[in-house]
Amino acid sequence: MTMTTTATAPQAFVAADKFGPFRLKRLIVALVFVALALVPGELGALTRTLMMDAYVQVSVFVAATLLLFYGAELVFNFDIGRSLKNARGYQVPLAALLGTTPGCGGAVVVVAAYSSGNVGFGAVVATLTATMGDAAFLLIATRPDAALVILPLSFVVGILSGWLVDRFNTIEFRSDMSGQCDVAPLIGRTRPQDFAYLLIGAPGLIVGAAQLGQVTIEHLFGLPVLWLALAGTALGLFIWSTSPLQAMTNADDSPVTRMAEETSFISVWVIGAYLIYDYLAVFAGFDLESMFATIAPLLPLIAILVGFIPGCGPQVLVATLYVNGVIPFAALIGNAISNDGDALFPAIALNPRAAVMATVYSSVPALVVAYGFYFLAPGFMN
Repeated sequence: MTMTTTATAPQAFVAADKFGPFRLKRLIVALVFVALALVPGELGALTRTLMMDAYVQVSVFVAATLLLFYGAELVFNFDIGRSLKNARGYQVPLAALLGTTPGCGGAVVVVAAYSSGNVGFGAVVATLTATMGDAAFLLIATRPDAALVILPLSFVVGILSGWLVDRFNTIEFRSDMSGQCDVAPLIGRTRPQDFAYLLIGAPGLIVGAAQLGQVTIEHLFGLPVLWLALAGTALGLFIWSTSPLQAMTNADDSPVTRMAEETSFISVWVIGAYLIYDYLAVFAGFDLESMFATIAPLLPLIAILVGFIPGCGPQVLVATLYVNGVIPFAALIGNAISNDGDALFPAIALNPRAAVMATVYSSVPALVVAYGFYFLAPGFMN
């Protein structure tokens, strides 16, 4: 889930296969989710409940955030690439700020700006260190108290890391740029499904906000909340499985289209993480908390290593484990600092060597901060 670059930045990455087999794979995943929800008995009931929770606890908040961000981008017509180039001494803090923004859009812009010569390598390290990717949306929606700690902390660590890299790194990676990548396909007009996703999401946001205030709403406008959430989930699966996009949207598409596309993409990962955790706990009898307790000292390191995996799916799963009390805050912060989310895809495509080195550099503060919390504040935010 990311936004693309502005006119002065190079084209943003998307996999070359825009219309091929990946759509079939998505359709299979969507059909599996639907089949699980329609199964009679305990499995189907649990699946539908988890889909409802994923929708009202995460998806509607993601949609609201993206709509606000992309709407502001359109109204104010700001050019991030040019602003970063003119910022000079403030490049690293601004890059870290963009990375801290929930989702991967800000980090992608900085990565592209580096390859176009608008920012230095320290800015790349700062944004990739600061970003938590799409997992930030899940944390904000379910554990806002933890988000209020981890996002500012990642921001500060990103700034310090970027400044240190600019001070001591003497290698220029920009000459290794492997060429431009295809821009995300332009969808063009705002489609009926985009408007429908917005219309269903609005009452869903009311339910989600009520839950945050510990108010239970079972019916809204005469409709059961369960069916409202399942309708939004089904529509999101349809949008995702038929989309020509891999992860990014084109900056020239409307804010409503970008919101529907990217929220649907994130929601699939969130649903998957919810189902994996509860299926293991309910049907496999796994006590994940007890299992991980036996390897507790290794959890921050494991979470950091998971952070090296490109994409936001594994990182959403780590955040889900934290929300469910399975892993400690130390592991979550280690993953948040080490993971680059979807921003690692354009980094690899535009400049593989820079992407690898930025990830290596981000692992150092991840280890320091994660094990600092593990040993000095073991019960913090758990």
